[in-house]
Amino acid sequence: MIPGIQKNPGRLPGFGLTLGITMSYLSLIVLIPLVGLGVKTSEMTWERFWEVITDPRVVASYKLSIGASFIAATINLFFGFIVAWVLVQYTFPGRKIVDAIVDLPFAMPTAVSGIALTALYANNGWIGQFLEPLGIKGAFSRFGIVVALTFIGLPFVVRILQPALADLESENEEASASLGANRLQTFRRVIVPAVLPAMLTGFALAFARAVGEYGSVVFISGNMPMKTEIAPLLIITKLEQFDYPAATAIAVVMLAFSFVMLLVINLLQLWSTARAR
Repeated sequence: MIPGIQKNPGRLPGFGLTLGITMSYLSLIVLIPLVGLGVKTSEMTWERFWEVITDPRVVASYKLSIGASFIAATINLFFGFIVAWVLVQYTFPGRKIVDAIVDLPFAMPTAVSGIALTALYANNGWIGQFLEPLGIKGAFSRFGIVVALTFIGLPFVVRILQPALADLESENEEASASLGANRLQTFRRVIVPAVLPAMLTGFALAFARAVGEYGSVVFISGNMPMKTEIAPLLIITKLEQFDYPAATAIAVVMLAFSFVMLLVINLLQLWSTARAR
C-alpha cells in the first residue's frame, strides 16, 4: 500500500480505478486545453506578447471586465445573503417559486438573458425609461454590463450560502442573546464568522463566472472599444481576424488573473476557517 493512502476495502470500485478515472477526466477536460492555450501563445515572441497584452484597447477591456465583475460579485454577496437568509429562515406562500426563480440564470441561455436585459434597460424599455430622466443610461453602458453580470452571478452566491445558513445552530444565537448581545452584535460576531468561508466561496464563484461571461454582456454593452468592450469580446474579435496568438495571449492573462484570484480566496477561506475554529 502506498504510504499516506488509507484504503477502505468496503468501498468499490477502489482507490486506484477512481483516481485513474479522475485524473484522465480532468486531463481531457481541463489540463490539456490549458496546455494547448499556453503552447499556442508560446508561438509569439516575448516582445509581441507584451505588445498585445499592453495595448491600450486590451488594457481597457481588462479593467472593465475585472472591475465590473468585482462590483457585480460584491452586489451579489450582499443581496445573495439576504435572499439565502429569507429562503432558509422563513416559510411563506410562494417560497418554492422564489427558490426556483433563483436558478433562472442557470437555466436561461446567456443570449436570451442578454436580449431580455437589453430590452428592459434600453431607453424605451420598462426599466430604462425611468432611468433616463435620472441621467442613468441602462443599456449600452457600463451600468448595463454590471446589471448583466449581477444577473448571471446571483445563483452562485445563494446556492453556496443556503447550506451554510441551514447548518447554523440556533443555540449559538440564543446563547448570544442571553449574554446581552443585540441582533446586530449576534449577526456580526456569531452568524458572519460561521458562514464567512461560504461567503468567500460564493463571491469567488460569482466573480470568476462574471469575468468570463460573454453571451449576456455582448448584447447590453454596446461593444464600444475603450468604453464598453469586455475582454472576452476582444478575444472573439481577434479570433474572427484569424489572429489566434493574440487571442490566446489575452486569454492567458485573464486565466492567470483568475488563478491568482482563486488562490487568494482559498487562502482567505483557510484563514477564516482556522480563525473560526
